[in-house]
Amino acid sequence: MTDVTLYGLKTCDSCRKARRWLEERGVSLTFQDVREAPPTAGQLETWLDRFGWARLVNTKSQTWRGMEDAEREAARSDAVAALRATPTLMKRPVVAWSGGATLGFDGAAQAALEAAFPA
Repeated sequence: MTDVTLYGLKTCDSCRKARRWLEERGVSLTFQDVREAPPTAGQLETWLDRFGWARLVNTKSQTWRGMEDAEREAARSDAVAALRATPTLMKRPVVAWSGGATLGFDGAAQAALEAAFPA
């Protein structure tokens, strides 16, 4: 069985929906709360390469809106450091497994997960 990890927040509705959706399909997964255990710099670099800065950094979040301009500019220039320091800036959830990863829990993410883990 493929190791699947869902990176998110316990209080995030999208994370809870994704977790429930995967578990209902029999996918065994590990949940990692990014506040308690932020992703590694290597993981963040991989996700930035895969999804891009504009998708991985959630500029619609309250965290982003509450930042000063200098903090936002620092996040633009070094997203890995910003996401490690403030993991709530990350769009959620990230579902990662050895064959791929998804970001968010919209229709496209669900379709990719369905393809990766057919019921």
